[in-house]
Amino acid sequence: MVTNVLISGASIAGPALAHCLRRYGFAVTVVERAPALRPGGQAVDLRGVSKEAVRRMGLEAQVRAARTNTRGMSIVDRNNKRIGEMRADMLGGDGLIAEIEILRGDISEVFYRATEGEVEYLFGDQITAIHETGECVEVTFASGAVRTFDIVVGADGLHSGVRALVFGPESEFLRDLGRLGAFFTVPNRLDLDNWMLVYSEPKCSATLRSVRDNQAAMATVSIPGTRADYDYRDTAGQKAMLRQELSHVGWEVPWLLEKLDGADDFYFDSSSQVEMDTWSRGRVVLLGDAAFCSSPSSGQGTSLAVVGAYILAGELAAARGDHRAAFTAYERRMRPWVAANQKMGRDNIKRFAADNRFELWLQNQILRALPYLPGKKLMLRGMFKVINGIELPDYAGLTVGA
Repeated sequence: MVTNVLISGASIAGPALAHCLRRYGFAVTVVERAPALRPGGQAVDLRGVSKEAVRRMGLEAQVRAARTNTRGMSIVDRNNKRIGEMRADMLGGDGLIAEIEILRGDISEVFYRATEGEVEYLFGDQITAIHETGECVEVTFASGAVRTFDIVVGADGLHSGVRALVFGPESEFLRDLGRLGAFFTVPNRLDLDNWMLVYSEPKCSATLRSVRDNQAAMATVSIPGTRADYDYRDTAGQKAMLRQELSHVGWEVPWLLEKLDGADDFYFDSSSQVEMDTWSRGRVVLLGDAAFCSSPSSGQGTSLAVVGAYILAGELAAARGDHRAAFTAYERRMRPWVAANQKMGRDNIKRFAADNRFELWLQNQILRALPYLPGKKLMLRGMFKVINGIELPDYAGLTVGA
């Protein structure tokens, strides 16, 4: 029977799973290589069925209180003239700007605070070796400690260390979608009031949104490229690539490039998906981006992580700790929904990454007209089907061994 669980990763999926497991009576340890929770980060969204999962976790009020409160977005031209807009309260709060939009670090803290004092957190450490003995998993940490657990969960993101140790190199599982992106915090010099601006040119785009009660802004930029085009360890090289690729782009982009070196939260990565035949091997299982990253273009990465945490924990409790039965049920429930979300991510890359001026004009016209179309919900029925495309089992009342 599984009662003692080690989770690698304290971003979103890890603490969400820790919270759910503790409610069922599991003993949980979370290891995170960063020295502390990482604040800020990009804005992420909860849409569709993931909002119900958070409610069942008992954390709806805390998540809503931590929202960015972004009221909507505007498409702008290079002179900052607004040529179209979409509000967050459209489409039931599940549109391009979600009703529940929250900084990655803020939702991570919600789950962390819910587990504080009940879950063991090991910051500044990481797993370096995993050896399964049959009855347990022996784990070696970078600190030199060696401990045993009933199962190990890799919830450590796109570049998962657990996945590499147990399943093989990430090159076997990552699928590039042809886009590279960066985000970083800058001053709110446009005085944005809980609002987001989107500017695009062929093959490139940039956004600015106000954060931290409008005291700052989060910038994102996107360019063509794949993982083969950059060194993930070379931050200076990543910034040089952005300056080169965006040197011709107008609007606020020249100013954003000037702010790159002063941003202490600069993050750069490829838009990639993770595709695996199985998410578990023996007593090790993967969760969130480590298992099934859908890419930022899907807008569903956080929803997948949260719902996945809810279902994995629930199935472990329902199976009375039988990890084989739990992992099988977890994959059976999640796989069709993951596949639909990943397809939406790939489709969105094609739909919104305009290659020429005509495609860009057409894209902007559609976005500009969408809020006023009487049949807009019908037009977006495919998206709504995807974001609500999984049934949440009721695991209420379960405990380990019950």
